[in-house]
Amino acid sequence: MVGIICEYNPFHNGHLYHLNKVKELFPNEIITLVLVGNFVNRGDVSVISKWDKTKLALEYSIDLVVELPFMFATQSADIYAYGAISILDNLKCDYLVFGSESNDIDTLIKIANTKVDIKDLLKKGYNYPKAIDIALKEKINISIDTPNDLLGISYIKAIKKLNSKIKPITIKRTNDYHDSKISGEISSATSIRNLIYNNKDISKYIPNTNYIKNINLNDFYLIIKHKIMTEDLTKYQDIDISLNSLLKKNILHSNNVEELINNVKHKNYTYNRIKRCLVHILCCLDKKDYKLEYIRILGFNSKGQKYLNKIKKEVSLPLLTKYNNYELLVDNIYNLISKDINNKAILKK
Repeated sequence: MVGIICEYNPFHNGHLYHLNKVKELFPNEIITLVLVGNFVNRGDVSVISKWDKTKLALEYSIDLVVELPFMFATQSADIYAYGAISILDNLKCDYLVFGSESNDIDTLIKIANTKVDIKDLLKKGYNYPKAIDIALKEKINISIDTPNDLLGISYIKAIKKLNSKIKPITIKRTNDYHDSKISGEISSATSIRNLIYNNKDISKYIPNTNYIKNINLNDFYLIIKHKIMTEDLTKYQDIDISLNSLLKKNILHSNNVEELINNVKHKNYTYNRIKRCLVHILCCLDKKDYKLEYIRILGFNSKGQKYLNKIKKEVSLPLLTKYNNYELLVDNIYNLISKDINNKAILKK
């Protein structure tokens, strides 16, 4: 079985390119997608609901779709990767295929196996990617600061930590994930979302426009504002006493999410961390060390169903197809704005 890990926010031509390359490399293998749901890693809201993303995945011949739980999907890269790799390892995955700017798996493995201390660099105000880059240059004279390579390193570290037999394989990334400018028919998710937010045509850049929602975290700002004003925020994941105070101090003279983040951020609290914290506040993610307790099945085709039947007795975690209470809460919060009415336990194709 071959695993891929994606947000599909939105599902665009680059994702289709990646998927076709996976099929070329492994024409006879089951392809399993670990899918990020309605709230994504950088602390934002998906412009396609998780059920519509599942439909697209099955339409483009992914065999099995499982969800990366919210408590992993909306945290730092290492936690995100650990949750996703844990799922694939439980599902008896043989290969992980991910996009990479360098397309140099040996160097990524070498970096993942190199221990560096970045605490002092973070205290000096460097963000996580820059701190890693500086520390690696000093220790092994290797520079790494591109987003997909950094995430790939987190995947490899998770494989090692779990003592998993999964073999990581890279596919050359054709553009910069964070690039805000449109650059040909394969453009970054960031640049495409900017077009969506500005009500521009995106039909050249994504294979299916039917499911797109013009939605972002700012649409939930009044809910977030009320919670910041009325609650002790330190009960939520990643929020300490100092950040709690900063959010409360700045909430009354901030008119939207962007203003609030810019008013609060400094060297100890990066833009992405604050934005993830706002999502944790919105969705009531309490403060604890989360462990993978189940595998949520979102959809499958006949090949995927056959594979699940084959391995289900070997999987150590429950395979669930129905909501638990917290998942229902998170999806209902998303639906307050998205008006998505397609909540289903499972999709089949």
